[in-house]
Amino acid sequence: MDVDTRLLRYFSAVAEEGSLTGAARRLFVSQPALTKQIRRLEDTLGVRLFARSRSGMALTEAGREFASRVPALLDGWDEAVRATGRAARVLRLGFLDAGAVGPVPEVIAEFRRARPEWRVELRQFDWSDPSAGLARGEVDAAVVRLPFPGQESYAVRELIAEERGVLLPARHPLATRETVDFHELWDEPFVAAGAETGTWREHWLGAEERDAGHPVRVGAVTSRPDEWLGAVAGGCVALAPASAARFHSRPDVVFRPVHGLSPSRVGLARPRRRRDEAVLDELLRTVSRRLGGRPLGGWAGVGVRPRADGG
Repeated sequence: MDVDTRLLRYFSAVAEEGSLTGAARRLFVSQPALTKQIRRLEDTLGVRLFARSRSGMALTEAGREFASRVPALLDGWDEAVRATGRAARVLRLGFLDAGAVGPVPEVIAEFRRARPEWRVELRQFDWSDPSAGLARGEVDAAVVRLPFPGQESYAVRELIAEERGVLLPARHPLATRETVDFHELWDEPFVAAGAETGTWREHWLGAEERDAGHPVRVGAVTSRPDEWLGAVAGGCVALAPASAARFHSRPDVVFRPVHGLSPSRVGLARPRRRRDEAVLDELLRTVSRRLGGRPLGGWAGVGVRPRADGG
């Protein structure tokens, strides 16, 4: 019997969260998709792993037995993947957008010259996974925008702060302004990430800076830059980091700075449970120095304050 390790990760998340909603948020998948995968696992095993009720998902006796063994299976698999990567001398670094990555490609080129026996793979993920591959074990570390759901499970170093602005249709009345106050956007239809991205979605809707009497109007849900820009051109607005004006442009969309918004913070994240690996830490320290402008120490947690100038 063959079982996809992804199904084991899904099962483990539901078992730990005690609900499909919490697990879906943690895994950055939709609840219906997660439900389908749990049923697939149960069908494969031929047993019911959860007792479903309005209060959540409780493990059955068979489920408890399975849950007691899955962490060791996943840890063993993850270590096998890491050991294989070390043997092949491959480091996987995830990212979401070019604006957050900045000079990382130059850092990687520098690292390759110093360590020609190692290969660094820079892997881009769409906005349906704000952890840039970390949540599903697909990368060794990631350049991420904060906050993202499950962030507390990782060792995170804040590197820079970048102002947030707004993308507007070129024909929008506010497009002629040099700057926009956030409250002027409260009644506009916003482009949003999927609901499963939780706190990340809320951050890019400016939820914390909104007045309680002005709930978000979601005009479109997207996970890719081309869809995002298309939705703005079609009449929506979208909060965006200042770098979006350089890396994502089209003639019918304009970027304007916004007053009344906290900045976007960029950080480096890696799993906490992972044993120190000198080569990976060497690469991450180089990335940190280049992005954050100062050297980093260990990976116990957040240890570097973001630069206020966004440089």
